[in-house]
Order: sequence, then C-alpha cells, then structure tokens
Amino acid sequence: MRFLCDAMLGGLAKWLRAAGYDAYYAREGTDVSDRTLVAKALEEGRVLLTSDGGFLERKPVRDGRVGFLKVPHLPLEDQLRLVVEQFGLVRRQSRCMECNGELDVVPRAAVAERVPPGVSGDHERFFRCQDCGRVFWHGSHWQRIDDRLGRVI
Repeated sequence: MRFLCDAMLGGLAKWLRAAGYDAYYAREGTDVSDRTLVAKALEEGRVLLTSDGGFLERKPVRDGRVGFLKVPHLPLEDQLRLVVEQFGLVRRQSRCMECNGELDVVPRAAVAERVPPGVSGDHERFFRCQDCGRVFWHGSHWQRIDDRLGRVI
C-alpha cells in the first residue's frame, strides 16, 4: 500500500514511513493542486490522504479509481491510528523519514566515518537510505519512535 499525503499531513507521512509504508508528502511550494495530486495518486497507485473533502468532487476519486481517506484534524497519533485501522496496516521495516527511501542494513565499517564518535562502537546495526544516503541506527530516539508506533500499530 502506497500513500500520498497532502500538504497538511506532513507529520502523518513521516509516521507512516516510520511504520514502513511508502508515503509521498506533497510539500508546500511544489505543485499541490487537487488536479496534480489526484493525477499522481492515479498514476502511481497511491491512496490519497487529505484533510480536504473537496477531493471527493474529482472524478477519479468519486468513481473509486483513486483510493481516498479524509483525515480529520486530530492529534497526529489519532490520525495514524485512523489510517492503520482503515487499511489494516501492519508494522514493517521503516523507511527514511526524511525522503521516503528504502533503508538497507549496512556494516558498521561502511558508515563509521558518518556517525558521531562512540556510536559505531555502541551499536551493531546501521541503516542507510538508498535515495538520500542518510545513516540511521537504533539509538535512544528509536525507543521513543518504537513506543509511539507500538501504541498504534
């Protein structure tokens, strides 16, 4: 399942990525017109997540060719819970929370020069984004992410 989050749902996109789902985020400043977003969702087989009910007026959404969920203005955790329950999502390997790329497990030696001193000695598993090259590891922040996701998915 792949998602397209409109410009109002950037936080939701990041948490869907943390849960392991491909979630494109239509950032402000790019072409975020309803027509463009519906076309992208249709072309890429994405479910459109938006807080704007106006999308229901678009033919591909009305006739069911584009999956759609109106996500109300709720606390982020409640928005995520709504999407998880609506689509029966299960937890998967996380994606890059910044760019949405897939993460590869990489050896410590491959990233030792790219992490803070001491981190490479304290951790066994490292992940590198296939798209942007960012390096991740399960540090103290990961426990908070994992706990939050565990309450929802």
